[in-house]
Amino acid sequence: MLKTIMTVNPKEKSIVRDMSLAPEGHLKIDWVAAHMPVLNRIREQFEKEQPFKGLKVAISLHLEAKTAYLAKVVQAGGADVTITGSNPLSTQDDVCAALVEDGITVFAKYNPEPEEYKALLVKALETKPDLIIDDGGDFVSILHAERPDLMAQIRGGAEETTTGILRLKAMEKDGSLKFPMVAVNDAFCKYLFDNRYGTGQSVFDGINRTTNLVVAGKTVVVAGYGWCGKGVAMRAKGLGAQVIVTETDAIRAVEAYMDGFTVLPMIEAAKHGDFFVTVTGNKDVIRGEHYEVMKNGAILSNAGHFDVEVNKPELEALSKGKRVVRRNIEEYQLKDGRSIYLLAEGRLVNLAAGDGHPAEIMDMTFALQAMSLKYVNDNYNAIGKKVVNVPYALDEQVARYKLEAIGTGIDTLSDEQKAYLDSWQEH
Repeated sequence: MLKTIMTVNPKEKSIVRDMSLAPEGHLKIDWVAAHMPVLNRIREQFEKEQPFKGLKVAISLHLEAKTAYLAKVVQAGGADVTITGSNPLSTQDDVCAALVEDGITVFAKYNPEPEEYKALLVKALETKPDLIIDDGGDFVSILHAERPDLMAQIRGGAEETTTGILRLKAMEKDGSLKFPMVAVNDAFCKYLFDNRYGTGQSVFDGINRTTNLVVAGKTVVVAGYGWCGKGVAMRAKGLGAQVIVTETDAIRAVEAYMDGFTVLPMIEAAKHGDFFVTVTGNKDVIRGEHYEVMKNGAILSNAGHFDVEVNKPELEALSKGKRVVRRNIEEYQLKDGRSIYLLAEGRLVNLAAGDGHPAEIMDMTFALQAMSLKYVNDNYNAIGKKVVNVPYALDEQVARYKLEAIGTGIDTLSDEQKAYLDSWQEH
């Protein structure tokens, strides 16, 4: 039985699993820091400018090494940083312990009970932050629905995910949102690279290390063809799979078809799939009627933020029993004799059963987070109680830093070329 240790740092009491794990956590953080040159560049700027001096920042993200390094970059900018997880199974206890040693307040443990997980989120907010970084809208939801007393001094924040932005825009639409939030997920350097290449690679990192099965020659069903779905389908094809895409959006369905994939409704795709990956942000994407027609041995996984895309209650209702057959694999033994396997309890397979996106990908995403946090702090009064996009200038700056880091460059338009593009009279 793992023990929980209450550890006091100079600022707050941290709740972590075991401080003896810190050395391994430091090694993980050092490794990713060596592969995040864009964030290192921003850290140097923050150390000089101290944009968050005297401010408290609360972060809720998947708490692994790359996120830890983002927290250290924000801390380098003068902030008093508190961090918690955004999914019970993606928190890494060694990383948490290392952050405590580095003077960051941590309220997080791997796989806490649901009530404890929620309590850790609340404890992070009870530090009464000035700025927040959120993932899936959990912080914002708690502040607005349950603990409005904790948001009096919040200037604003940044949101990481598609799911979170959908929630924020719904709140803005009905007038509920009480402070500005930057939609980091909608930035070019987020969705083009993180959502597509990051999700594509990390999903199969999680699936492959968990199942130890071959993908080549199998049929992979990808539910949803947004940027994440595009990445998953691309990687599945690259691994040698036959790929079926399911969609509710006609335009995206045509796009998937033009990209060379088979497009079917889920009730038909369910008959053929060996692996299933849901990336829609919606609930009940795979449900009872689909389980009834699946192959014996079908493997289900989810890469959406919440564990609602694969309907677990309906799967349990069709089962006579279940057992854990490998770490992060549950076998549901159906009443008709078939078995269906669920990875990582239907939670984010790339983080709950893996290490998440590659460091070089998260370098750009977390650079956007850091710069967006500074932007909202500098402009929160002017922005108002709205959801705003990352300014294009910040998006482009991250891309330029990335190009410099990989040792390449791009052309610059001449004055004559600019004039030509700006004119409707020249031909």
